[in-house]
Amino acid sequence: QVNLVESGGGLVQPGGSMTLSCTTFGFTFSTYAMHYYRQFPGKERELVASISTAGSTNYVDSVKGRFTIARNNARNTVYLQMNNLKPEDTAVYYCNADGPNFVYWGRGTQVTVAS
Repeated sequence: QVNLVESGGGLVQPGGSMTLSCTTFGFTFSTYAMHYYRQFPGKERELVASISTAGSTNYVDSVKGRFTIARNNARNTVYLQMNNLKPEDTAVYYCNADGPNFVYWGRGTQVTVAS
């Protein structure tokens, strides 16, 4: 059974750091590109960061230099390291697995950046 288990969200102060993790089950992780999206209240989901099967990464301009996406194929896990967080990073963050035939989503984890 396919499952994407997200962890690491919560409350952090501006300027702080947080790492999100997404551990996956039920499919061949190494053959899937992995993405993190986020959704602001009342808005559509925004693609934040991507990592290909080969390890190439891409980021939305607003997080470049602050966020880093990485994958561990042995642990079937993708990570999003977020540094220098800003209040405008407050959103629900979703893990996404994008494969040859299917796309899977995690349930999302809330990240709140506030004093």
